[in-house]
Amino acid sequence: MSDPVRFLNATAQALAKLHLYGEKHPARQLAIDAAYRELFDLQGHDPRPQFTFLGDEVLYGDRRLKELAGWDWAMRFAGVGIQRLQFDEHVSRDDFEMFLEDAMALLGRTKPDTSEARQMRPSSIRFGTVGLRGESETEDEPLETATISYSLGDEAEAIRWLHEEIASDQRLPLVEAEAIVRSLAVAMHGDRQVVVPLLNLKSFDQYTTTHSMNVSVLSMALAEFLGLGATDVRAFGIAGLLHDLGKVRIPPEVLTKRGKLTDDERMLMNSHPAEGARIILESEEQLDVAAVVAYEHHIMLNGGGYPTFRFRRDCHRASRLVHVCDVYDALRTRRPYREAWPMPRVIVYLEERAGLEFDPEIVHPFVAMMRQWEPVVAVDEADAVPGTVGDPEYGGEAPAPAPADDTALS
Repeated sequence: MSDPVRFLNATAQALAKLHLYGEKHPARQLAIDAAYRELFDLQGHDPRPQFTFLGDEVLYGDRRLKELAGWDWAMRFAGVGIQRLQFDEHVSRDDFEMFLEDAMALLGRTKPDTSEARQMRPSSIRFGTVGLRGESETEDEPLETATISYSLGDEAEAIRWLHEEIASDQRLPLVEAEAIVRSLAVAMHGDRQVVVPLLNLKSFDQYTTTHSMNVSVLSMALAEFLGLGATDVRAFGIAGLLHDLGKVRIPPEVLTKRGKLTDDERMLMNSHPAEGARIILESEEQLDVAAVVAYEHHIMLNGGGYPTFRFRRDCHRASRLVHVCDVYDALRTRRPYREAWPMPRVIVYLEERAGLEFDPEIVHPFVAMMRQWEPVVAVDEADAVPGTVGDPEYGGEAPAPAPADDTALS
């Protein structure tokens, strides 16, 4: 058994003893000592160990601990907001015991220590949610979503950070991406309230963030609606989240241009599927489906769109599914350069192009799902009017009448 597994099991045993015995009981102190020794040994070859708890999975750094698959304590930690657990060098025994006490309070087993001395004391152990880097925006209002009661501010901040990491040529943070998808899945199942569309956007950066979340949620929801298993649902959610990743390589002035794109700008815009696939494949992660979807999500059923294949072939089912969700959200969400379409108009567009642009076996269930969910999707139709301003992805023309192909969409 590896050191990280021994340490986590010893920590779980220590937490159990803290629940059973009082502060001065010998059994409690012995259990804390045993877990602290495991941490000391672990730090002998890994001075700054880091653990991530994603539902029933445990990661040590970037490595999944197969020995702890389905570990009950991973579910408990993640359930109370301990998704990431990080240790600095030279953790003291007092700091370790303080962490255990904090964890017990979060788990609801003890009352939290709210004394000023405790609140002011720094710790060499940090824990919390996954994916947040830096402070959240405070000068703007919270993101408006189509849910009634679920805030996605943390997830949006995590996606912005993920895009920044990729844009600066860093490795794709798969752990954060998976954590975002899991969190979005929780939101999706909250009273069946759908998280789309996100209206009243303030900037293109916010559009990029919220569009990624929307497509991920829609992709997971449709995969479930089609009866796919949990593994496929999660894979489709990751693919939806990362489908536009290649846009981090496109200059903002091209992405947000209101007028018609030049031939060079159009070529640059149309390169984002290949760029996204390249980023994902170079991450050295097992994300084959996400890479395929990133490459294929603008290709139509009849072979139109981009990039073009030298020899005609069918796209992956996940690509065909994400394509429908992508186009729906792109039309349904207000952008800096055009207004949103009303839901009925988007539904008509999807149905009219089933068999040409979209797979009918994907479109018809999608329409049925959206009509089923329509009563619980909080939308402001006053904001969702046909656009009248230029749109670079529509070739600089207003999105009415409906575009002839999805080179106008992203």
